[in-house]
Amino acid sequence: MDISLVTGEKSFFHKVDWTLVVLILGLHGLGLINLYSATHGPLDQNVAGLFINQGIWLGIGWTVFFTMTLMDYSLLNRIAYVVYFLNLGALLYVTLFGKVALGAQRWIDLGPFHYQPSETMKLAMIVVLAKGLSRYSVHGKGLGFQELALPLFLLALPFGLVVEQPDLGTSMMITAVSVSMIIFCKVRRSIIMGAALFLAIAIPVAWKYGLHDYQRNRVLTFLSPNNDPRGTGYNSIQSRIAVGSGQFFGKGYRNGTQSQLEFLPERHTDFIFSVLSEEWGFVGSLLTLGLFAGLFYTLVRIASGARDKFGALLCVGILFYVFWHMFVNIGMVIGLLPIVGIPLPLVSYGGSSMLTTMTGLGLASSVAFRRYIF
Repeated sequence: MDISLVTGEKSFFHKVDWTLVVLILGLHGLGLINLYSATHGPLDQNVAGLFINQGIWLGIGWTVFFTMTLMDYSLLNRIAYVVYFLNLGALLYVTLFGKVALGAQRWIDLGPFHYQPSETMKLAMIVVLAKGLSRYSVHGKGLGFQELALPLFLLALPFGLVVEQPDLGTSMMITAVSVSMIIFCKVRRSIIMGAALFLAIAIPVAWKYGLHDYQRNRVLTFLSPNNDPRGTGYNSIQSRIAVGSGQFFGKGYRNGTQSQLEFLPERHTDFIFSVLSEEWGFVGSLLTLGLFAGLFYTLVRIASGARDKFGALLCVGILFYVFWHMFVNIGMVIGLLPIVGIPLPLVSYGGSSMLTTMTGLGLASSVAFRRYIF
């Protein structure tokens, strides 16, 4: 037997951050358990095959994760702008020639599957901002107008293209992740105060002239869902009923009335947390939040031990990516935020979201893998 191969195997298992792997597996396990319940109720189900599809996506996702782990993340530092402009070109292609579905033009038809460039654009923004922001020090007064000009310009281009699709939820996610990374690197107080003043003026203008009617209706429904309980307020009301009826220990696996009797819409994607809360109650919800908290702590630990600033900012960006998706999804299903169609990462059904998230976590795993000099 070749001793070097044995040594290499030991080196591989020693360098992989298995805490990260176990936490991701835990969230995937919860997702599959609840997806099976959501797609195998007593009524006629036309989504039962989605459980098998998700298993396939998970297999692909883990393959991508370990591929990213073995790849040296510093390669992305050299090709960050190439990655960014390729994704920007894909967004522009969608705007001109993209597939239209449900009133939105968000996908490129690739035959067997549809590619949504706005999903991969989130990762492209993390990579390009990690490259740009790694040149500056987090000490001192903070980033000024000169340092922020390029990052904000790079953010404005995809934001405008995604809003045009229209996809307000994804554009908000791209903005939230990017701005969080910028603020993490410290911004001058005067700029933050100026940005707050600008938002105070811009939000009323955007409400009147920038939003589509259905987007305004989502906000109005969030503020008062009972005004139209059988129409625009239906999803929010049914979701809150599901979450609240679970109480402390839940109704039991596959015993939830809202999900099993199909009162709960999009129960396998946007509202998978409602299924979990109804069947497993507060205990199951707390377990899910605990796994996410463990994942965030692990990403912070990996970032703090990164061999360079680019790797640390990559991990920070991926942390914000997972956090904001989790925060918005859970916030909307319990009625604290408007419904914007954001999946729960690692738990909801969906190929694009799964592959994007696993790619990002694979990059964080790559940073952890190379924290050792030898």
